[in-house]
Amino acid sequence: MNILAIETSCDETSVALVRKPYEVCSNVIFSQVDLHGPYGGVVPEIACRSHVEVLPGVIEEGLQQAGAGWNDVDAIAVTYGPGLASSLLVGLAAAKALAMRLKKPICYVNHLQGHIYSPFLAPEAPAPESVFPFLSLVVSGGHTCLVRVDALGKSTLLGQTIDDAAGEAFDKGANLLGLGYPGGPIMDKLGREGNPDFHAFPRGRAKRERGLINGMDSDLCFSYSGLKTALLYYLKQNPIEDGNQQLLADVVASYQEAIVDSLVRKTAKAMKDIDTLAVGGGVSLNSRLRSRLAAYAEANGKQLLLAQAKHCGDNAAMIGCIAGLGLGRWGDSLMDCDASPNLRVTEQ
Repeated sequence: MNILAIETSCDETSVALVRKPYEVCSNVIFSQVDLHGPYGGVVPEIACRSHVEVLPGVIEEGLQQAGAGWNDVDAIAVTYGPGLASSLLVGLAAAKALAMRLKKPICYVNHLQGHIYSPFLAPEAPAPESVFPFLSLVVSGGHTCLVRVDALGKSTLLGQTIDDAAGEAFDKGANLLGLGYPGGPIMDKLGREGNPDFHAFPRGRAKRERGLINGMDSDLCFSYSGLKTALLYYLKQNPIEDGNQQLLADVVASYQEAIVDSLVRKTAKAMKDIDTLAVGGGVSLNSRLRSRLAAYAEANGKQLLLAQAKHCGDNAAMIGCIAGLGLGRWGDSLMDCDASPNLRVTEQ
């Protein structure tokens, strides 16, 4: 079964052709980083206009790279949430038009479910059915959450950020330090040259209300807004002089360690009786996070599955994978399905 998948939830335009469910024949990604860089973050209007302009060409390239034609497409899959409403609508419109023109079924996919299963796209990864239950850490620019997955289509949200996501913390920290956008890759590179113990930035702790936050254990919830504020006050009291590269690297490494330490500690707490940890999302590319998680897994006899670099950020391959697994929302009657910008991680 050849599934043509479309992903336009934020600022990447991506199209993939996936053979049910893990064989990725093509996965084309057009990045808008250069368009949003001058603004220090994603501008929804710019993202939407770019999707409109490049999506037709990206679709053609996705088919060409797979050596396929329109007659080879058996189904269409598309992200319908969560994400930027204007960006989601572009992908949805294209997917509906293709499904109608080709007379093929359409599947609406939860973007976060894609990140949950993205580690299983690696050739050496086991089938998810063989490692249930597993814990998923989804850590990206817009989302940070811990999800227990007991079976296909059966998952439980254990904890999530109550304010900024980890990726936002990296971007906002980089902005305060004048490092540019996107902040994650820049801070990752600088952090390797610094001392993570240089300064003890706070590890965000979600406020406890009878131990629960919206039904989730507060000890498994994340908070990064205070960390950004702590960096702001630190820089006011300890300005970094131009050219003091080592001091800059030390501050970056310490700030990064606060984010990573919070992620690792809460993930370890959520593992309990679970043996497998699957990690996806753009921030999962961070080298410090990967090394800390690997050390935890080795020390505690856990299996660690990390998404491949090409599947960490927003990509259509993971959307096709979800459809190939039979998940998502299928059916011709869903042609009137609208974008769901605030779709929850456990919803199909």
